[in-house]
Amino acid sequence: MLLMILKMSAVTAGHIFLTFYLWRFFKGKEINWGYRMMIAAVFGGLAVLSTHFGVDYNDMLLNIRDLAPLTAGLFFDPIAGIFAGFIGGIERYIAGTYFGIGSYTRVACALSTCLSGVVAALLKVYIFKGKKPPLVFSYFIGSTMEVFHMYVVFITHRDDMNMAYYVVKTCSPGMIIFTGIGLTVISLIISVDSGEWVDPKKYKDPRNMRISQRFQIRLLAIISVVLIMNLIMGNIIQTQVALQKSNSVLSHAVADIGEAYNQNLVNSNGFGEMSFSIGERGGFELFQTDGRVLFGVHRGRKLTRSFILPFWDSENEKSFFAEVFGTRSMCMTRKTNDGNTLLVYLSSDEVFKERNHSVYENILADILLFTVIYILVTMLVQKLVVENLEEVNVSLRKITEGNLDESVSVYTSSEFTSVSNDINQTVDVLKTYIKAAEQKYEEELEFAKSIQDSALPHNFSFPRTDLELYASMDAAKEVGGDFYDFFFVDANKICLVIADVSGKGIPAALFMMKSKAILRNYAESGKSPAEICKLANNGLCEGNDAEMFVTVWISIIDLETGHAVCSNAGHEYPIIKRANGNYELYKQKHNMALAVMKDIPFREYELDFKRGDCLFVYTDGIPEAINLKEESYGTGRLVDVLNKYKDLSQKDILGFTRQDIRLFVGKAEQFDDVTMIGFKYLGFTNN
Repeated sequence: MLLMILKMSAVTAGHIFLTFYLWRFFKGKEINWGYRMMIAAVFGGLAVLSTHFGVDYNDMLLNIRDLAPLTAGLFFDPIAGIFAGFIGGIERYIAGTYFGIGSYTRVACALSTCLSGVVAALLKVYIFKGKKPPLVFSYFIGSTMEVFHMYVVFITHRDDMNMAYYVVKTCSPGMIIFTGIGLTVISLIISVDSGEWVDPKKYKDPRNMRISQRFQIRLLAIISVVLIMNLIMGNIIQTQVALQKSNSVLSHAVADIGEAYNQNLVNSNGFGEMSFSIGERGGFELFQTDGRVLFGVHRGRKLTRSFILPFWDSENEKSFFAEVFGTRSMCMTRKTNDGNTLLVYLSSDEVFKERNHSVYENILADILLFTVIYILVTMLVQKLVVENLEEVNVSLRKITEGNLDESVSVYTSSEFTSVSNDINQTVDVLKTYIKAAEQKYEEELEFAKSIQDSALPHNFSFPRTDLELYASMDAAKEVGGDFYDFFFVDANKICLVIADVSGKGIPAALFMMKSKAILRNYAESGKSPAEICKLANNGLCEGNDAEMFVTVWISIIDLETGHAVCSNAGHEYPIIKRANGNYELYKQKHNMALAVMKDIPFREYELDFKRGDCLFVYTDGIPEAINLKEESYGTGRLVDVLNKYKDLSQKDILGFTRQDIRLFVGKAEQFDDVTMIGFKYLGFTNN
């Protein structure tokens, strides 16, 4: 036994090693027909080698031939598994028929190997959906195929059940166990190598286990319990039948032999020459009180007192078990008319022979039957429940990702129809609420926009002729934080401000209002642009839990002289056009944006405008405008457009610039505010 286990372990280990080598070779490769035939040839060859190099055990050859097509079909390619099975199966039949290698079981072996490839392919496609089988199912598949192998031995030798029973009893433990272990270890190694191994501890949390896995495990457990109970009950019944049948044989034998012996005493008709049949190999002994055997298997022999003592006082014609010449046997005794003892016996092997045959056959048949039931029920649940649940989950995933136009349409049963209708009705109600909320939100946004817009100056007519000014803000769909402002800080000095608050929505709008008020307050107090930025920065840092910031360009222009003092806090560069010249980007060093860090210094720079010079300032919504091709508008295009319309009024320049931005963006959604100020210095005129 130990030597057989070692040899089978070595053969199985070799098969596992070669399989892993092939797995690494084919890993990541697309299985085309060339590779498919290669796989079929290799595993078909392994099946052939198993036929010719089996493990000798009790005059039988044990092998793991069916493991080869199972491996090919489950872990490599279904079609390759079928081909490998037919290669091994057909060769096995030829070897048994024409070369005398295992000829007794050639039909069963060939059929089992051929079907192993077919079964592996069907399981791969319809049960595991192209995935690798879990460890438990790998053992289940491997061992069940060998159970089928052994069962076919029985059904193909109904006329020689004794030999069939011996073959199955000798071969089944080793072949069933090692085929199952081989497939399980292969599944484990490949799962680990491919990164698909899942720690079983993870499944302790029911949220990590698929419903199909839970159902399969519970179904397997239930079927196993039913199978065991059925086998136990079957064994009990078969045992009772065997005992009753043997008791009947012994009763008839005792009656016939006893009657014949008593008649011999009366008529002296030659009892010793008469023959009696007791089962197939049963016997009888008729012995005297001193132990001498008068008639029977051991006629003339004197039995020991210890041998005859259990039979001497036994109840007449009642069966019992005892040791008879070293063999456990079922016995029955009877006292003859002359006081001698008649012992009739059948060995336990003969008593339970038919029971053992029947139990073995029933075990194999029940395993196969319950396996078929298990597979069919699993497929049915997969088709009627799991696939429908997955379809519902796909639709739900789309809905939760925001696609409220998705509908669940699983109407395969009343339960799924109810689920689908309930989900769809819930989504419809949700869409109604969302629509109402959006409408309310849009109303609030419009209100916020109106407040924001009302805070911006819109009067561009001045009772003087030394400047031309126009500004516009085209808000995006969502309320933003862009703003512009202009106001006189004394009779001949005007302050221009353009800014962009980080973020969107109501918080940005509120921060914009705060920023605008602080900047205007410090500017009207006579501070310089750098001082305005420093004081405004500290004020905006106070209570800025949302960590918002604002970029600002501010300038105070003396309209008498054209001298301007400017400061840029992280904002876009201004664009300047000199009289009779073109618009050009004016670059200077930036300061940090406001509300980023408290107590930081700010620089300022100076510009001198002459009569006819122009200034254009803007927010990043212009250069960062995106079209459907995800191309940016850019400052280069902006400068080109300004120069195209440079001779027009400031209002027209801003209008045509906005029109060009719209043409560029097309149907793409505007995601940022577009804000700009156009200023032209016309020289001082004292009114």
